[in-house]
Amino acid sequence: MNFEGTIVAAHGRQYRVELADGETLLCFPRGKKSELACGDHVSVQRSGDAVGVISSVAPRSTLLYRSNLFKQKLIAANVTQIIVVVATEPSFSDELVTRCIVAAESQDMKALIILNKCDLSDRVAPAIPTLAPFEKLGYTVLRLSAHADADALLPYLSGQTSVLVGQSGMGKSTLTNALVPDANAPTREISEALDSGKHTTTHATLYRLDANSALIDSPGLQEFGLLHLSPKAIEHGFLELRPLLGQCRFRNCCHDREPNCAVHAAVKSGDIDPRRYAAFRSLCTEVG
Repeated sequence: MNFEGTIVAAHGRQYRVELADGETLLCFPRGKKSELACGDHVSVQRSGDAVGVISSVAPRSTLLYRSNLFKQKLIAANVTQIIVVVATEPSFSDELVTRCIVAAESQDMKALIILNKCDLSDRVAPAIPTLAPFEKLGYTVLRLSAHADADALLPYLSGQTSVLVGQSGMGKSTLTNALVPDANAPTREISEALDSGKHTTTHATLYRLDANSALIDSPGLQEFGLLHLSPKAIEHGFLELRPLLGQCRFRNCCHDREPNCAVHAAVKSGDIDPRRYAAFRSLCTEVG
C-alpha cells in the first residue's frame, strides 16, 4: 500500500518522510541513484516499523539546486520563496547573494534578503551599501537580530514554503530556532580568525509553521555554481537587464565588448551597478 508524504529531512540516501497524518518514516529510495530533495512530495511503501521505501516522486513546481563541473547539489523542492541570509559579521559575499537570487529568478520564486545580527550596531553601517543595489532593484532587505526580533520575518513567511540559504555563520539555524522553538537546530559561534562561519547544519530540514506555511533550513554554503543555467536564464535572472534585452546592436550580444551594447551603456551611465555587472559577466563566463 502506498502512502503520500513530504520529505522533511534529507540525510544523504536517507530521508525522513512526513505522512498526511503527521507520522514520520525513515525512508530509502529504490535503486542506487538518489536525486530527491527536502520538500519533495513522494509515495512510500512501509517496509517495517517506522521505515519505508520511496516508490515515486511527484512532479516539482520548483527545484533549487547548485551545480559545477563535477556535481550538482539539490537544496530544496517545491519552495515558493528563497530567503538569503547575510549578517553584519562574518563578512559576506554580495556575488553569492546575486547567484542565489539568479537561481530563484530562474524558478520564478520570490526572493528576500535578511541582514542578521543588527544588534551589533557598529557593524550595520558597513553592510548597508553592499545591499543597496538589491534594494534599488526592489528586493526587500529585512534588518533584524535573530536573537531579539526574528518575529519580524513572520509576515513574509505566511502562505509560503521558504528556504533559508547563505554562507555558514550567518545565523540561519538561529533564525530557525527562534521561529520554531522545538526545532533544536544546532548552532555554533563564528571563527573570528577566519572571519567565517563553521558548518553546523549538515542537512536540509523542513519545519511546519502552520497549515499553509513551511520553512526549510539548509546547510551553509561558500559557493553557488549555476552551470545548469543557460545564458538566457542568466540574463533573465538580473532584473536590471530585462528592459534592455533586444536593444543592443547585435541580436546575439553577450554584453561583453560588443559595440552599441545597451547593457554597457547602462553600466557607463550608472544605471547598472558595476559589481552586479561584474557578477553577471562572471556567470556568463562560467556557463559558457
